[in-house]
Amino acid sequence: MPSTPGTETRRSRAGTARPALAAATALGLVAAVAGCGGGQAAAGGAATVVVAIATDPGTLSPTTALASTALAMNAFAYDTLVHLGADGSLIPGVAEKWSSTSHSARFTLRSGVTCQDGSALTATDVAAEYNHIADPRNQSPMRGISVPVTAVAKADEAARTVTVTTTKPAPFLVQMTRLLPLVCKESLAKPAALAKATNGSGPYRLTEAVPGDHYTYVKRDDYSWGPGGATAADLPGKLLFKVVANESTAANLLMAGQINLTAVNGADGERLDAARVPSRSIEMLFGQFLFNEAAGRPTAETAVRKALVAVLDLQQLGNVAIGGRGKPATGIGETSPTPCTGDSVTGNLPAHDPAQAAAALTAAGWAKRDGTWTKDGRPLTVRLTYPTAQGPQVAAAIELAVQRWTSFGVSASARPTDSASTVSTLSGGDWEAAWAPIAVNLPDQLTQFYDGPPPPRGNNFGAVDNPDYRRLAAQAAARPGASGCALWNAADAALVKRADVVPFVNRPARYYGKGVTFQVDGGGIVPSSLRRSAG
Repeated sequence: MPSTPGTETRRSRAGTARPALAAATALGLVAAVAGCGGGQAAAGGAATVVVAIATDPGTLSPTTALASTALAMNAFAYDTLVHLGADGSLIPGVAEKWSSTSHSARFTLRSGVTCQDGSALTATDVAAEYNHIADPRNQSPMRGISVPVTAVAKADEAARTVTVTTTKPAPFLVQMTRLLPLVCKESLAKPAALAKATNGSGPYRLTEAVPGDHYTYVKRDDYSWGPGGATAADLPGKLLFKVVANESTAANLLMAGQINLTAVNGADGERLDAARVPSRSIEMLFGQFLFNEAAGRPTAETAVRKALVAVLDLQQLGNVAIGGRGKPATGIGETSPTPCTGDSVTGNLPAHDPAQAAAALTAAGWAKRDGTWTKDGRPLTVRLTYPTAQGPQVAAAIELAVQRWTSFGVSASARPTDSASTVSTLSGGDWEAAWAPIAVNLPDQLTQFYDGPPPPRGNNFGAVDNPDYRRLAAQAAARPGASGCALWNAADAALVKRADVVPFVNRPARYYGKGVTFQVDGGGIVPSSLRRSAG
């Protein structure tokens, strides 16, 4: 899931932002499972589908929630102005039509769209949500992700239009709305009330919340404004999101016929493939290193970062992390469907060459004494932070990286954390390197992570200051939509060439299903596509 427009530079960006990494990592943390039997209807709109989630979502409040599990669940309760097709094309949602420039967009809402309490979702409601998120006093982490940071929205109820303007370029202003869950106006004044409740325009409403165990959603039979005019007619009647933390357990239940849909990204996928269980998948960035470039850190030096990368065999590292099922990364986190699909990685990372790494460090004033690289009397020390939730294969890849660095003469160590601690560690600034893949849909959503202020004022965790990236991103942001893709790709490549970010392996986020049909995108299961079938 996550950003600020490309022209929000280190010098000019104002306001505060909350760390958004929780939405930008590991789609595979969200698992979905569907019940079959147990007195449930076997198919059609009366069926119950049980959706298992690997962790509790925490808050579900749509203007504050950024955890991947919460985003996936909220997609069933809150609709959006537009949707994206598998090819990245825009599809009408609550908005039946729109027009846009790099500084404005006008949306015409469908008539008849209602909130779950039956009240009309109005242009005033939508404009109020834009203005609420854009107001820095509300500290919404969606600011810069679903709503441009300088957005101002006005409603025209007679024309059913919402006009959004920005003072700074927002080249994907329409596409951003895919991440804007539409909330009924009265809830904006008390967003905390939606932490374990819903009040939206989507096909389902939350009727029961038992944190740590399950969440029950019931279909709204009056829903008729889905992607391209999709209705609730064929959707399952009830969804039960249940916490199932162990992926192997979910796979076992699927094989036993007790569930119908689960996300499996580890070794259990092999036996599901062998059993010919149907699956859907989407390619996601999985292996990526970030470096802390704050003053005083050894990784602030470009020569050090490049040397650390050159010591590693990134292909080998990726194979260990994914069991040989991955592919070399070609981007720094833009996930399909996305308008810009160029390769910004191939040929831009330092090649695996420990001898060249040693020469580069020597040229930069480092010397190897007693087997350890030092400079100004200080050893080259690197702590590699990684989330344990990524599983034992990633832990093995981390161990391999630490071994390679240690053998080379770096004082290296692994630093395991849970997902929440990973975010706080990166925000706290006491780290040198981190396994931290960041996934977004739009290239300008990455600028907050690689430009602008570091925490607590922003989300530039590594304190990256890359003039080429800033210049190219600003040029790209001035061009509407996909017309700026070549510049966005060049901006991304500028980060890779300087080893500000090191993406090296992708893996498919794969969902297996029996007795259901569905489609997936970067957010998980596409709600309007879910159907029960025989089985």
